[in-house]
Amino acid sequence: MHNTSPLSALRQWLQENQLDGMIVPRADAWQSEYCAPYDEKLAWLTGFDGSAGLALVLKDKALLFVDGRYQVQARVQVNMDEVEIHHLHNEPLAQWLTANVEAGTRIGFEALLMTNADYETLSATPCEMVPLNQSPFDTLWTDRPAAPAGLIREMPVEISGESSADKRQRVAAVLAANNADYLAVTLPDNIAWLLNVRGSDIPTSPVPLSFALLNRDGSVEWFVNDNKLSDLPDSVRNAFTIAPQDAFIERCQHLSHGKRVMLDADSAPVALRFAIEPHGDILWRTDPITLMKANKNPVELAGYRECHHQDGAAWVNFLAWLSREVPARAAAGQPVTELEAQAQQLAFRERQPGFIEQSFATISASSSNAAMCHYHSSEASNKPIGHDHFYLNDSGGQYHNGTTDATRTLAWGKVSPQQRLHYTAVLKGFLSLITLQFPSGTQGHQLDAFARRPLWELGLDFDHGTGHGVGHQLLIHENPHRIAKKVNPWPLVAGNIMTIEPGYYLADSHGIRIENQVEIVESRPGFCKFVSLTLIPIDLSQVELNLLNEQEKQWLDEYHQQVREALSPLVESDARPWLVEATAPIRVNR
Repeated sequence: MHNTSPLSALRQWLQENQLDGMIVPRADAWQSEYCAPYDEKLAWLTGFDGSAGLALVLKDKALLFVDGRYQVQARVQVNMDEVEIHHLHNEPLAQWLTANVEAGTRIGFEALLMTNADYETLSATPCEMVPLNQSPFDTLWTDRPAAPAGLIREMPVEISGESSADKRQRVAAVLAANNADYLAVTLPDNIAWLLNVRGSDIPTSPVPLSFALLNRDGSVEWFVNDNKLSDLPDSVRNAFTIAPQDAFIERCQHLSHGKRVMLDADSAPVALRFAIEPHGDILWRTDPITLMKANKNPVELAGYRECHHQDGAAWVNFLAWLSREVPARAAAGQPVTELEAQAQQLAFRERQPGFIEQSFATISASSSNAAMCHYHSSEASNKPIGHDHFYLNDSGGQYHNGTTDATRTLAWGKVSPQQRLHYTAVLKGFLSLITLQFPSGTQGHQLDAFARRPLWELGLDFDHGTGHGVGHQLLIHENPHRIAKKVNPWPLVAGNIMTIEPGYYLADSHGIRIENQVEIVESRPGFCKFVSLTLIPIDLSQVELNLLNEQEKQWLDEYHQQVREALSPLVESDARPWLVEATAPIRVNR
């Protein structure tokens, strides 16, 4: 057994290839939020397995750049004798290179893993950026998992609401209007939407990893490995020209002579620019599919509404179970744990018609664990769910006709007055935004402060966005819409699906989040409002009711009545009494 560390093996390879260093991002060729094990190069190299970061490996040192979410995790996971930790945003890689590296230093990178935007930034440093002809990981990573080969299935038009042929003609019209010959599609969820297919390469993300070229006549060349296609009917396969995934870059190089190709600068790999630029013309703009996909059609909207009934029933069955088990088990000295709760919740979901899989890894977080907003329970961190503190559950499902995402924060017994005040402020922020009427076309950042004001009044805030788009049996975080402090220039209109999810987190103490998925609908000419898709009771046991105004109480009562009426026929019989109590009008019960 040789004990060469991955870092020293990579340094040896760099030396043999006349390179002074290499950039290794936590990325695949599609810039996916969640990667297949095959693409977790950064984790293999350094031990860090968070969802964002990059390493710079030089002859005499190695640096890992991660954002604020991962500063603690990175220090636990990497060998600090080998790797320095830096902040991805406060001290970005380009800034560090400019300050610390001699001019002409040759830094290798994989052009499939870097976007054009990142390449532009790094090209402005004194280094010489060297695109690699081959990846060192192909030879060095000897026990590398196999490339994903998840089977692809058809998304029938009865559920998608529009044929692939019609979608392709709509996108082709954009190409014609921009005098472009081709659109290179590299985002897997855009390909899934355009071709009316879904994949299984990455757990919880039902997209096929592949590439596509759309011609302005509406025809598509789909670059996808044949071993994924056995479940697709011939009618789907025959609608496209199919070629191996690895042939994509060369094909773009070949057909771009004298042509104009539309590319998305934020997601397309810079390898495409290198392939096209010598012979053809590039039109840089956001992939037009991204916005089309976010504007849901009536069939998709009906699917979201239906699957939220199934998901709501699973939630109520779970919450009724918790309300029985948590106090009883705590009293018996055998408390329910985070891992046990999430397993039980998944079991309730699996009984629902149309359920396929989770839509992301469940966040099941008790007491201080909930203060980490991207926490995932493990055997090492698994806490009991007790009587006098909060339990936060953020989870969702992929159903055959839609995708769900919701969070509830619960307590059995009494939490401290400070925690009650924090919970009430989060609830008031949630109510402030979900009851809002706003001009159609308003942008997400213009709405964000409504959800924060009750917290701001206490001198508190939260360090994540207030809402995100959700795909239709697609990605849980769907572009382009966001509700957050950061500017998001995309108009919110009827037919968009978003979440509303303010929170508050106090390190080593507690975390609170309340999240509903919502549909944007027209409320009166020129104005829109949010309508809840999520149907789950909101725990009012920890609310300072005297701090709620009449409008807030009325919204909660009407929402709870809607939840009760919609779900009573769907939940298990032993959950029904809990549902009735959990949705009782505020004046009656409390």
